Amino acid sequence: MSRNRIQIDRRTARWSDDPVTVADAMDFWSFAAGAANVIMQLSRPAVGYGVVESKVDSGNLSKHPWKRARTTFQYLAVAIFGSDDDRAAFREAVDGVHRHVKSAPSSPVRYNAFDRDLQMWVAACLFVGLEDTYQLLRGEMTPEQSEQFYLSAATLGTTLQVSAEQWPLTRTDFDRYWDTACQQVEMDDVVRSYLTDLINLRMINPVLALPFRPLLKFLTAGFLAPVFRDALGVTWGGGRQWCFERLFLVVALVNRFIPGFIRQGGSHVLLADVRMRVRRQRRLV
Repeated sequence: MSRNRIQIDRRTARWSDDPVTVADAMDFWSFAAGAANVIMQLSRPAVGYGVVESKVDSGNLSKHPWKRARTTFQYLAVAIFGSDDDRAAFREAVDGVHRHVKSAPSSPVRYNAFDRDLQMWVAACLFVGLEDTYQLLRGEMTPEQSEQFYLSAATLGTTLQVSAEQWPLTRTDFDRYWDTACQQVEMDDVVRSYLTDLINLRMINPVLALPFRPLLKFLTAGFLAPVFRDALGVTWGGGRQWCFERLFLVVALVNRFIPGFIRQGGSHVLLADVRMRVRRQRRLV
């Protein structure tokens, strides 16, 4: 098993051999992997410090967790379901924030939010998360479906600064990129502490967090490949993997009987909110 990808239980029956796109991965269950994906993104030191040291309070996860969650999920909705106009509006809004995210002379690593290599890493993490959750919920893709799914996902990067040429040409090319990029996964105590606070829900009311903390920690660890678990210092064994796989066998079965407008309705509501904000000239991020 690759250290850079999670284990996918092949007992989940494939829904069909019909063509697929990344939009098919946007069932609401996929958002259970959200915290894990943040950890993946921030495990690249320049991204981690860019977030930890950011002076942009409006997007600070610790200070505004619900707003940050909304804007992150809206980015996915815009990138995957949105029009060119939607993407242009969201890009302009994010660019306005990113202009303030760059390293200071005292920063331990150099970073700039407009760095296309860093944005490619973030987009790649989003793609991996969606591919993993798709296959957990809908079964392993055929090679043809895997290629279709991958090619449709380029907007995860090109909605911001990643160029079309920068997105690896084929699914095989992406695997090579991913394995090479994962060699740069590294986490120090500063970023690790920030992310530990995240999965312990320290940014929300302790009473509200209490019943959700164990489940979030379990799901987050389950959605992390070994390379990310090791960087974060999270333990994971065969027993937990067994529970994780069986949980998603049940979830995948239930998901088959939920109508599409319910499974993916939340993303379309978020996209509608973006369009409303644009019309009313309200802040997007």
